[in-house]
Amino acid sequence: MNSLLYRNLLFTILQPGLVAGLIPYLIIEDKLDAISYQPIRLFQYAGVIIFLTGAFLVLYCIYYFAVEGRGTLSPADPTQRLVVHGPYRLSRNPMYIGVTMALLGEVIVFISSSLLIYCGIIFLMFNLFVLLVEEPRLKRDFGEEYISYSRKVRRWI
Repeated sequence: MNSLLYRNLLFTILQPGLVAGLIPYLIIEDKLDAISYQPIRLFQYAGVIIFLTGAFLVLYCIYYFAVEGRGTLSPADPTQRLVVHGPYRLSRNPMYIGVTMALLGEVIVFISSSLLIYCGIIFLMFNLFVLLVEEPRLKRDFGEEYISYSRKVRRWI
């Protein structure tokens, strides 16, 4: 179990940490000084709430991947069982929704059109990855179980 915990920690840092943490930081780092002297506006607090909700959703999904799926969020170390409980009862891809929410929260907090464009590109990439790679792999790995699940639960929301 410790091995699974460490692998999930590693992939959490590498994947959502990179997509929703490091890359957005690099996009706006030159504007951070100017932003830090601005008073926080009310709508930016909403951005913080959206970010935290998205981050919580990602962590909640990772928990289900480890406990129910016996794997990680990484395609290099996928789950051994199909995860259909928790947030996966409502969406087949809640982790991608969580990352997108975190990015949208950052867009709002930092009032950044560059981050908004990046968020749009990331969501497009998520869609392409899900359609072209993830869903075919899940059908191959889990067969009728996944097909039945995909009939009951929407791809997004």
